[in-house]
Amino acid sequence: MSKDINPKEAIIKTAYADVNKFGQNGEFDKSMKAVNKILAVAPDDHTALHCKIICFIQLTKFEEALKFIEKNRLVTLIFEKAYCEYRLNKPNLALKTIDDANLPALPPNLKELRTQVLYRLERYDECFESYKDIIKHTNDYYEDERRTNLKAVAANLALDTNKVIPEIPEDTYEQYFNGSFILSNRQRYSEAEKKLRVSEKLCRESLEEDGASEEEIREEMDIIKVQTAYCMQMQGKTKEAAAIYADVLRNKPKDPALVAVASNNLVVINKDQHVFDSKKKIRSAMADACEHKLTARQKKAIALNNCLLALFTNASDQIHQLSTKLAEQYPDMCFQSLLIRAVQFTKDKKHKEAIELLQKHAASTANKEEAFASKFAIVQFLLVQGARKEAIDVLLSLGEAKYKPGIVSALVTLYLGMNNKPAASELLRTAVDWYKKNNVSSGDLSDMWRQAAEFHLRGGATETAASSLEELLKLKPNDVRVLAQLVIAYAQCNPQKALEVSKKLPKLETLTTASEIDALEAANWVMSTKAAKKSANAKIDQSPGTPVVEKKKCHKRKRKGKLPKNYNAEIPPDPERWLPKYERTGFRKKRDRRAKDIIKGSQGMSSQAAEQYDMSNRANLNKSSPVTPAYQEPTPGPRQQHRKGGQKKRKGGRF
Repeated sequence: MSKDINPKEAIIKTAYADVNKFGQNGEFDKSMKAVNKILAVAPDDHTALHCKIICFIQLTKFEEALKFIEKNRLVTLIFEKAYCEYRLNKPNLALKTIDDANLPALPPNLKELRTQVLYRLERYDECFESYKDIIKHTNDYYEDERRTNLKAVAANLALDTNKVIPEIPEDTYEQYFNGSFILSNRQRYSEAEKKLRVSEKLCRESLEEDGASEEEIREEMDIIKVQTAYCMQMQGKTKEAAAIYADVLRNKPKDPALVAVASNNLVVINKDQHVFDSKKKIRSAMADACEHKLTARQKKAIALNNCLLALFTNASDQIHQLSTKLAEQYPDMCFQSLLIRAVQFTKDKKHKEAIELLQKHAASTANKEEAFASKFAIVQFLLVQGARKEAIDVLLSLGEAKYKPGIVSALVTLYLGMNNKPAASELLRTAVDWYKKNNVSSGDLSDMWRQAAEFHLRGGATETAASSLEELLKLKPNDVRVLAQLVIAYAQCNPQKALEVSKKLPKLETLTTASEIDALEAANWVMSTKAAKKSANAKIDQSPGTPVVEKKKCHKRKRKGKLPKNYNAEIPPDPERWLPKYERTGFRKKRDRRAKDIIKGSQGMSSQAAEQYDMSNRANLNKSSPVTPAYQEPTPGPRQQHRKGGQKKRKGGRF
């Protein structure tokens, strides 16, 4: 007996065969229709539900897939739900989905997805450790891809210069590319550029082997070129970098992150030039498509550059608006936005508002560096207005920081600009006392001690000068000049101590030697080489009894000069032989054949008839006034006064 086939089972069986066939061919839209046939008959079929979600994901319909999972309460499909959230740029939700599953041990696919989510959330330390664990416990065809991702994580960790980055082998062009980021983040731009050149070469070779088209190769290599341009830009090769950025943007790349980076870097190169072009570039860098493609650091830099570009365009209202928005989005950029607003206030001649804004921030912030920088900005704005006294008051309010060498130098300069030498002297004296009392080591203070000593020596404050020179001598114990200055200072205030210190000075005989004098005389650029040699030979020591050998004088052979073939000694040479031809007495300018005589009279009249009927000459003769000559011999110049009559040029040279 034959068994009856259930129509429902037949439909499901046929539909599953279609799902499998279309799925293997990559025709997921047809596969979706086949799944719907199954769900129409068996709506609770878990396998069909799972297949439909896979079709949604393959068709990049992540929103629909997520809604379908929530609608059907498919709590077991953790990977699919987390992946959809990750692709919808919701990494926080994806991480929550994975962690809330409370699985005793994450399966490999879910563990790898979680690592990718950590990278998107910029939790690089956790991500790095997770990738190391995955690489250690897996062995498949995706090892190169994982090592590439590990390099990318290491590149971001390299921003912290104190963090040790382990060596990771490099085989593929992607690994070389990510390795260059580690070097560039450590500011080793030249080495990073070399690594990028290797990556570019390997990229072309690899893609050509895979049979990629020229357009696909260009798209992949554009990413490497932009990073190479960045390394060149950081090395000061701005023209070459700008040319690469422009060339890449001309190709209209599909990657919005690549467009954003290249556009932003071109804006940085342009600065206050080509502002109209920079506006277009910054709009491209801030497009919505770039929002989830860039890191927080990149987005922050682009937002700051947008504010600075507005500052160059002098758009006052826009600057205040953008600066406020920058501080709201990125609280750590609050001080930078404040400085931009203050600069715009000064451009608008609102110096008081700018100073008040910075004073308020300096008083309220807990960050000492920002408070310090705010006061320096206030000093700058005060000096722009010419308010030196107020600038001095601000610098003096820095407390013990005012004794830093740079601030002391600025205060002394300002005091001298106001002709207040006593105040400058007192400041240097208190600075010297403060450093002696606190025994603070603040780098090389030799310049400050030297300047303080010279200033006090000129002002007659020899005791204070001696105190500065003592500190300088501690830093440079072998400096003879400092020792000599200390002796001079003590000689005026403490002669006994001057005598003690003078004993440390080297003896006069040791200061110069005969060889040094000879070397100086021989190297004297004023003396000729012959005279220098003669002087050196004259100072050679001779032992007694050594016979002196007289050198024979070398008579140089005098060569007879060449004379022209037709030279005649009886005829004196031409006195004008060294003058240019056109300045000689016998020179006559060639007549221009194109110039014709001006004929006066009616058309067709001959020149004789023209003179006959030219009434201008007769009119001039009839005048009672004395006749002025038409041409007057000019007074000869200094080079023409000695000339005589012209002489014919002789062949064979001018004499």
